[in-house]
Amino acid sequence: MISMDKMAETKPASASRHALTRRAAAHYFAVELGETAKLALPMVLTQVGQMAMMTTDLAFIGHIGGDTLAAAALASRIYLVSFIFGIGLLAPIAPLVAQAFGAHNMALVRRSLRMGIWSALLLSLPIMVFTLHGEQMLLALGQAPDTARLAQRYLFGLAWGVAPALCFQAIRSFMGAANRPEPVLWITLAAIPINALLVYLLIYGRLGLPRLELFGAGLATTLVNWGAFLVGLWVVTMHRLFRHYHVLAHLWRFDWPLMRLLIVIGLPISIAYLIGYGQFSAATLLAGMISTSALAAHQITLQVATILLIVSSGISTAAAVRVGYAASRNDGPGVKRAGLVAILLGIVVIAILTLAVIAARFEIVELFLGESAGDGDATVALAAKLLLVGASLFITDAVESIAAGSLRGLADTRVPLLFAGLAYWPIGFSFSYVLSFKIGLGAIGIWIGLSIGTAIYAGLLVLRFQILANRLTLDRALPTLSR
Repeated sequence: MISMDKMAETKPASASRHALTRRAAAHYFAVELGETAKLALPMVLTQVGQMAMMTTDLAFIGHIGGDTLAAAALASRIYLVSFIFGIGLLAPIAPLVAQAFGAHNMALVRRSLRMGIWSALLLSLPIMVFTLHGEQMLLALGQAPDTARLAQRYLFGLAWGVAPALCFQAIRSFMGAANRPEPVLWITLAAIPINALLVYLLIYGRLGLPRLELFGAGLATTLVNWGAFLVGLWVVTMHRLFRHYHVLAHLWRFDWPLMRLLIVIGLPISIAYLIGYGQFSAATLLAGMISTSALAAHQITLQVATILLIVSSGISTAAAVRVGYAASRNDGPGVKRAGLVAILLGIVVIAILTLAVIAARFEIVELFLGESAGDGDATVALAAKLLLVGASLFITDAVESIAAGSLRGLADTRVPLLFAGLAYWPIGFSFSYVLSFKIGLGAIGIWIGLSIGTAIYAGLLVLRFQILANRLTLDRALPTLSR
């Protein structure tokens, strides 16, 4: 029998161990939070910088005329739908490099970037063909011939920048996974004023240059893409931070096993991106069927959601890298901690931004509508309501983006694709249609449906990540490829 004295000694010892465990857990949590935030911040700022360049382009184009702005918007849709597909196929580079970096496998680090550049070059060919035939596609979709013709001018300028843009995306993923995302940020920040100057000169024909209007805007973007790629290539080959990787060694050597792995992991990501893109495009068509005011209000809310998604996508990439590091060590608790810390960080950041949007919703709507705001009181009121309804989507969209990034760190992309197909269309879009047209909630019903679908998708992804993190073992780590 255990004496009372021994029991008294055991209880304090047990309590002390629990206290030490809690302090250790808090310490690891704080360290993970700091590392994730340090990695995510330059990635988020890079995303914001790219958004700033796009906004600058649209601002200059808008001064040419309303018809050119409409044409540029249509051209951007044609360009983005193919470019997003390419980005999805390149997305596995970050977790692949992170796994190799964490395992100190420099050969796989080099091969991952090498095959990423090969993939970008091969992908750019069909994307360019798709872009160069944008006018025919717009005509097939029922757009006005004059608008389609103007859109094609913009696409003629954009098409030649696809290859460098995708190659820069591969370099960007490599730098982030190697825990050095800052050079990409500096390149992007330097590109913003250069892009603005080139767009201005080529659109309006200043300093003796011809006036190229929409073609000039696209050509300026192409020149900036080439410049960013060449500078990025110089950094990863010549800068002291990356010189020892020798990333261009055996550049001509085509690695079929690694290429297959990129396709197996990346193709589901691309398809999932297109499913989400398609759902929101279909929701836009629903809003257009309701009224012009509903369409305008919907577009404003969608633009705010896009801006917030840019922030969360930077955190998502950081999550993929941090989870990849932990997976390379076969560290199940580390994988779980990296993913959940990134999700919590995203929730806090997006929740703060969402509260700011709610507080300034009328000012935001008037900013988008400009001088026409006074003539569209109904649109202002509806858009303000949609921003309130969309608040839940802003947060759940961040959760699903970061959870998907965490799963990419484990090379898990096929099951999330199934979740996307289930949550976005049979659930989300169906609710949007029923609530807006059958129940009569209009545009508000559309956004309630979108919010429901996104929340279900986010919940499924978080649950999937929890399950995989809990049962992580060595044979579930990312496949290791021999040189």
